Order: sequence, then structure tokens, then C-alpha cells
Amino acid sequence: MPKQKPPKGRRQKAEAKPKRLPNNKTWFKAFMPKNKYLEDIRFGEVDIPFLILVMVLLVFGLIMMYSASYAWAIHKGQTPDYYFQRQLLWSALGLGVMIVIASPIFDYHILRHPLITFGLFGVTVVLMILVIAGVGSITDGGATRWIEIGGISFQPSELMKLAVIMLFASLISANYRKMQTIKGGIVPYISILVFVSALMIAQPHLSGTIIICAIGVSMMFIGGVKKRHFIPLLIIGVAGLTAIAYAMYKVGNFDYISNRIVSWLYTFEPEYKDIAWQTRNSLIAIGSGGVFGLGLGNSRQKFLYLPESQNDFVFSIICEELGFIGALVVIILFLMLIFRGFSIAENAPDKYGMLLASGLIIQIGIQAFLNIAVVSNTIPNTGISLPFFSYGGTALILQLAEMGIILNISRQSIPKKEKPDSDNAEERAVQNAKNALGAEARINMDRTRRR
Repeated sequence: MPKQKPPKGRRQKAEAKPKRLPNNKTWFKAFMPKNKYLEDIRFGEVDIPFLILVMVLLVFGLIMMYSASYAWAIHKGQTPDYYFQRQLLWSALGLGVMIVIASPIFDYHILRHPLITFGLFGVTVVLMILVIAGVGSITDGGATRWIEIGGISFQPSELMKLAVIMLFASLISANYRKMQTIKGGIVPYISILVFVSALMIAQPHLSGTIIICAIGVSMMFIGGVKKRHFIPLLIIGVAGLTAIAYAMYKVGNFDYISNRIVSWLYTFEPEYKDIAWQTRNSLIAIGSGGVFGLGLGNSRQKFLYLPESQNDFVFSIICEELGFIGALVVIILFLMLIFRGFSIAENAPDKYGMLLASGLIIQIGIQAFLNIAVVSNTIPNTGISLPFFSYGGTALILQLAEMGIILNISRQSIPKKEKPDSDNAEERAVQNAKNALGAEARINMDRTRRR
């Protein structure tokens, strides 16, 4: 007996596609209302452990930055709390931005819109070109990395980190099915990184180049690049950066870079005393702290011996005043923040949220690792700040804004172990059975349930 076709209306209803938009669709859908973009989107509470870790690092950073900065503030004719007051103001502004972004009134999916993603990337590229061209730029220590707009100076490279993370998260989530191919998963992203690296090296800003490339390559790996493509890419990337650093060391126009490498290789050689002064005193500060430190506020190296003690080398003062125990606490706090950030990324409701959270927390982790490596002379001095600790207004505001994005993602996270009630479990089991059967069987099951 031939099978009877169900009525046209019921067949269309039974075969209707789910409302949820697949992650491989274009990012132009990002401005659609949430109920059309993600049918299971929901707003809960922010991740409290992550929020606590951010606040602890921020408060700890303010205390240590004040302790490391007041001697230099007095030396420059300012009040002892000059740097602290400014950092406190930037912290308050940054917290305000973080609270707004983390609140339910903001949805991180809006960052996926091309006007925001490509707009931020384009504006940052223009700012970096202005820095290279010398328009409104500021040169310090042989490098031109800063630009002044409206009396506020900042490094466009800090903004470029966020722009690259947002761009990669959008592109990878929209084209994740192509990530296992060289054409779709390697070429476009490497092209972006090469272009950005060229702008960074022209400043020169080798440390920023390393950070951005590390973030980009990490996001490509998380996005699904095949290992057989990724490992050669990683080897070529490391070799390329090494070759660039060596070339900059040999070329006379990059004395800034060559001096940093010399101070790393010959730190305690008498003939390089002036060049390696900062690195020397950083190691002296770390060694003076011992296990328990000299006590909070009792550092000796911050009294004009260690340049930039309130900025890139604040970790040296932490080691001197709080000892090995204090340094270990800082490292553990960063490790806990990174672990919790990846946990939020793992439970994100979509690929875009997962990639965005991963990229942001990778940035914090790489910067913290490289800063600690610099102050301990594990790698050459590269001018990398310690997140939440180093003095710097725009960088701190950007970091807190990025933490706000991660907290917003955590509001919409789907827990790994969700305990639904029996009715929901039954509905889910029925739905799974429906998907496995044909149209006629689905209609019969609907009739049986109605009875």
C-alpha cells in the first residue's frame, strides 16, 4: 500500500528548519535580534570567580604600583601619589566600562558586526600609519609607538591587539568549515598577520609583533587548523621572527633593538654597564627579596636605581618587597585567571564567543608571561607591561573592557553539566527521536502525544 503524504501544511511544519543560525553563516547576521540569532541565548549571572580574580589583581596592582612609583614621582617634581592618583582614576573609568559591557544591556554579539569589527581594525591601521609617518607621534627610547590625540597619549598597538582578536574571531567563526584547508584556514589569516607585523616592525615594536602573532596563531589553532598545517606554520613563524630580530640587531638604524639584545647577553659585563643598567638593577631587586621579601614599601631599587619601576619593571619591586612568596602569588593569580577564562570560553554559547574569550585571555596570559620573562632576564628587554600592575591609563582601560567582554560571555554560557527536570529530559528525548524518523513517523508521534 503506497504511503500517504501528510498534508502540505503539516509537512512544511514538520520539516521546518530550526531558528538557530549556524555558526558558519556570515557575520552580517550579528545585528539580528537575539531570539533570531540564537534561540537558546540567555542572560544569567556573571562568572563570580573570574570577577573576583580581576578585582584582586586590580587592587593588588594599584598597591604595588604606588609602592614602586612614589620615589620617581618625587624625583620628577610631583607629589608622591602622583602616579597612584592617575592610575586610580583610570581604574575607576575602566571599571565603569567593564561594568557596562558585562551588564545585560550589552550583548557581545554586537561586536561581530562588520562596521565594528572592520571599522576598529581600519581605524587602528590608520593610527599606526600616522605613528610611522610622525604625525602627532611621540618617540621614546629610540622607538616611535605613541600618538597623542586631544592631550591623551597611547599606543595604537594596544588597540590593534583587540582589533585582531575581534577580526579573527569573526572570520574563523563564520568560515570554520574551511579552517582545515590551506586556502581557507592559513592564507587569509597569515596575510593579516604579515600586514600588521609590517606596521609594527616599522615603529619598531618587536614585542608587540610577537604578542599579536602569538594571539593570531593561537586563535587559528583553536579555530580548527590541521596539525599538519599548524606545526610547519609555527616553525616558519618562529624562524621568521628570529630572522627579523637578528636583522634588526645587525642593521645600524635599529640601535634600540641591538642595545636590548646586548644588555641581555652581557648583563654584568663592565663595558655594557650603561646599556644593561635597567636589567642589572632588575635582577638585583629580584635577588634582594629572597623568600619573604624586604617588606611592603621597603624596596631599595625603586629609589632611582631601577628605571620604569612603576611601569614595565613593577614585578621586580614585587619580588624585592614581597619576595619569592609574593611573586608566586602573582603568578598563581594570573594562572587562575587564565584557567577561568578558558573555562568561560569552553562554555560559550557559540563559536564566536568561544574564540573571542580565548583570544582575550590568551593576550593577558602572553603579556604576563613575557613581562615576567623580561624582568628576570629570561628574554631581552622588550618593553612589555604587566597587565593590571603597570602604570598606563589607556592600556588599563582596554584590559578592563576586555575583561568585561569575557564576563558578558559568561552571562550567556551554557554549563557543561546542566541538570534539567524530567519533563525537559522527556521533551529532549522525544525531539531526538523525531529527528531520527521520517516525516510520516513524526506526524504519528505528534498525534499519539496529543491523545
